[in-house]
Amino acid sequence: MGTKLFTQAKPILEKIEHHGFEAYFVGGSVRDYLMDRPIHDIDITTSATPDEIESIFDKTIPIGKEHGTINVVYEGTNYEVTTFRAESDYVDHRRPNEVYFVRDLKEDLQRRDFTINAIAMDKDFKIYDYFDGQTALQQQIITTVGTPHERFDEDALRILRGVRFQSQLNFTISHHTFEAMQHHIADIEFLSIERIVVELKKLIQGQNVSESYTTLLTLNFFNYVPFFKDLDMKATRINAPISFELWLAILKTIEQSDTPLSSLKISNKEKAKINQYHKLLLEMPKISTKNQLQLFVYDYGASNILDIIDIIPLLKENNIKVASPLIFNYQSIKEINHQLPIESRKALNINGGDILKVVPKKSGPWLKEVLRQIESEVVTHKVSNSKDELLKWVKENVKI
Repeated sequence: MGTKLFTQAKPILEKIEHHGFEAYFVGGSVRDYLMDRPIHDIDITTSATPDEIESIFDKTIPIGKEHGTINVVYEGTNYEVTTFRAESDYVDHRRPNEVYFVRDLKEDLQRRDFTINAIAMDKDFKIYDYFDGQTALQQQIITTVGTPHERFDEDALRILRGVRFQSQLNFTISHHTFEAMQHHIADIEFLSIERIVVELKKLIQGQNVSESYTTLLTLNFFNYVPFFKDLDMKATRINAPISFELWLAILKTIEQSDTPLSSLKISNKEKAKINQYHKLLLEMPKISTKNQLQLFVYDYGASNILDIIDIIPLLKENNIKVASPLIFNYQSIKEINHQLPIESRKALNINGGDILKVVPKKSGPWLKEVLRQIESEVVTHKVSNSKDELLKWVKENVKI
């Protein structure tokens, strides 16, 4: 099992204990350690209050001090250190009225969502498991800490997190936990779309996404989420891990939807990627010649096209037309990309000003069309990208 990250963080636990407090590793890192999965982030829980943590360490960042979390910077690495805490009643099924600090580890662990995430471990790798989380790991079961109805009534995001763990870990959701999910699913509408999107990005790339996607449909989850509730989500099949952007592009293609992505509150970069994939999916079936493929690679980029080739079985499953594999394959795309004479219009050895010098015509929309024609001629190797050759082509082909 991987212990490197725990060993690196061990001095933090030792320093906290040296000052008379308890400190443990907790949550996903402990779960993944016990499952012999890769560990990416270390979370620490402690009996020390945020003020006490700030007094113990020289460099800290109060990223969530009001909720008990202090970021401790140690040897260039940031560690989230959170005080043992309990929570009062929740507001709108998403946040507690009040968070208060406690000194008991078990009290802290019992507020967590699922038993597999409610396991703590000390600096010597001794496990503290008050809620049979290790049994759940062995049985590959997702079940809540305590009563499922209470956990989901407190925070509806736990429903989506449970399905996400089903996808990532290939676990089964316990019967009672699933029943409670069904009962509380409408509370999803109280959640911020940002929190939902974070979970969906992880879920859709999970190894067991085929089953988890079906779970979301069975729960009618999408009926309560902006953007998705305007689509017929049951018309789409997802039976293999896929990126969030590709998934959205597939949805837009199947639904022929112009539903704006703005309601998802994702970045402009993500929106651009989704729209580019969407356009690519619409244009791909039209490719039938080498010249068309050359322009396609130039316009959309080899990397994006290879992403599409990776999911061709999924596209076929969803009745999305694809180009002929005789020309649309890894080898042809890579060869064409390698042979492209230019990567963008900026690389052309001619510009609008040059054209206007040899064509006695006022500037207008025609100029942009001519530049596109020139791009096409160069990309398809019909004209070399030299200024003399390009000016010669302009004189011979642009009508006055």
